[in-house]
Amino acid sequence: MPRIRKVRRLSTRDKIVLTAMVAIPTLIELVFVWLPTLFSIGLSFTRWNGLDLTDIHPAGLANYQYVAQNYPPFWPAVQHNILWLLFLGIIATPLGLLLAVLLDQQIRGSRIYQSIFFAPVMLSLALVGAIWQLFYQRDHGLLNFLLGTAGTPAAVDWFGDSNVNIWAALVAATWRHAGYVMLLYLAGLKGVDPALKEAAAIDGANAYQTFFRVVFPAMRPINIVIVVITIIESLRAFDIVYVINRGTNGLELISALVIQNLVGEGQVIGVGSALATILLVISLVPIIFYLTRTFGKEAKEQ
Repeated sequence: MPRIRKVRRLSTRDKIVLTAMVAIPTLIELVFVWLPTLFSIGLSFTRWNGLDLTDIHPAGLANYQYVAQNYPPFWPAVQHNILWLLFLGIIATPLGLLLAVLLDQQIRGSRIYQSIFFAPVMLSLALVGAIWQLFYQRDHGLLNFLLGTAGTPAAVDWFGDSNVNIWAALVAATWRHAGYVMLLYLAGLKGVDPALKEAAAIDGANAYQTFFRVVFPAMRPINIVIVVITIIESLRAFDIVYVINRGTNGLELISALVIQNLVGEGQVIGVGSALATILLVISLVPIIFYLTRTFGKEAKEQ
């Protein structure tokens, strides 16, 4: 007769530890994330100079109406954020996937290449912007030197020309984003069961078919994470454009407009909060839509 094991009850000390492990992170997130978010949403419906709490006056939807109809940088910023998302999604993310696939082939010096491609990820976007300023500098930059135009009238001002600076900034952002995606996909590739590849090879599948029909679908959890990260990165891209020219002259982004209205002498708290709320909604909608569809399909398959 099998021996019945007694279920160990939690002691008072265990209950206190578990409660603290749940309560402390929840409290931190509540204080530093949710309360400021709700406070910002509330301020978006007010007029306030940011100094005296008694000077807060209700404004209804006036701030949102001003942003949509009378704030010139807003719609260019929306277009630039969409372009940023498309560029990261179509260029930077596939580039990171390609690097991961190549480095997963056990080539000589793979660890060194991984370190080289991952190094930009450890740098802040502000530092990335500073580095690429040296590369793109008009008179002494490396790019114009390689093109043979440095110090001549034909030299391109890559960050100063509003016709090309958004593309120059996107290349700089890709340098960092591709390394991050590469690392995540490398971890995903290591977790794929080798038996799946062997079964595909036995069935006569070539390398292309094996990857896109077997390996890539098996990395579905990683794909979800990367989609969410790509959306977030495209919408919170602030540091790099602020270092370049404070998010003006062709580099307008919603995140930069938020800072411009919340910080400095010309701060307009209501407008800045309205822009922050718009940015929050824009970021949440595609993420929620994608996750709902993804997990909905999984539920139906089960």
